[in-house]
Amino acid sequence: MTPTASKPARSDRQTPRQASPAEKARAAQLRAANINPHTGLATDYLNHFNEAIMLLEMIPDMPECAEDFLSWRPLSYAEHFTASHFKARHLAIEAYESADATVRAEFDNITGAMTSILTAVSAAMREAKQDKTRSTLAEQATGWVKPLVALAGGIINGGSETDIDYIMSH
Repeated sequence: MTPTASKPARSDRQTPRQASPAEKARAAQLRAANINPHTGLATDYLNHFNEAIMLLEMIPDMPECAEDFLSWRPLSYAEHFTASHFKARHLAIEAYESADATVRAEFDNITGAMTSILTAVSAAMREAKQDKTRSTLAEQATGWVKPLVALAGGIINGGSETDIDYIMSH
């Protein structure tokens, strides 16, 4: 028998780069502020849309709530945090601005779609003369916006495209 040198195991996977102490501290700071350190986005912004959904859901049972919904105004990410009592609002805005451009664009497209739907429904409700029409609009808008909020939440939390496709198909 001839001795053979064992070859080192070859890995096709790359070893993940170790985060620097500054990167680790930044990630901890973002996590403590409820900002996803991987995406730079905070779920608190979705509260802005959830408020509109909650008002829409009340309209079929309490038509007078339509006026409350009509007072809802769209806010950008930065506008939401500037106006909020979120402790780390400046950090949230800064993290959003420095987030990966692709992730931010995908997120902005979805929140833009939600804003467009809610704005169009608001305009239609202003024109509607009957409570039944407003109720129908509210129910339809809720059905359109809720899945988009879930989709935006998936992006904030770093969901994969497969997760997003699953949400949209169910």
